[in-house]
Amino acid sequence: MSKFRIFVGISVLIITPLGFLTKAYHGIGADWVNNSLGGVLYVVFWCLVAAFLKPQWKEKFIAIGVFTVTSLLEAAQLWHPPVLEWLRSFYLGKVLLGTTFALSDFPHYAAGALLGALWIKRLRIFTARPMGVDSNNANALKEKGEF
Repeated sequence: MSKFRIFVGISVLIITPLGFLTKAYHGIGADWVNNSLGGVLYVVFWCLVAAFLKPQWKEKFIAIGVFTVTSLLEAAQLWHPPVLEWLRSFYLGKVLLGTTFALSDFPHYAAGALLGALWIKRLRIFTARPMGVDSNNANALKEKGEF
């Protein structure tokens, strides 16, 4: 397994509990954390999963694809066929499919896609250089042809 995939996997393991914790948060700004921040982290999660499964895909295409699918899922919340209602009756169905359409979710999905793309890009940069090499040293090594 590549170093990139290992760090993406670690990132998924970090973002997953954070996303679920947003649903359990009851402090100041709970409505925003439960819904809006949760939406941002949801999109970041799926961007990371896509990068893990298809590491050769460019982060901008991953972000656009995840934003598109997430937007379609949001629009599907306007549709209530029995099979979707049955799936939404379970916790994971509610979390993954959503229950209520909100136009205000789209900017948060866009923010999540942007954050996901940046996260993946940073992981690509970080995992492309040898361990223990910071950006200043990497530039010096590039000039010498050692990186």
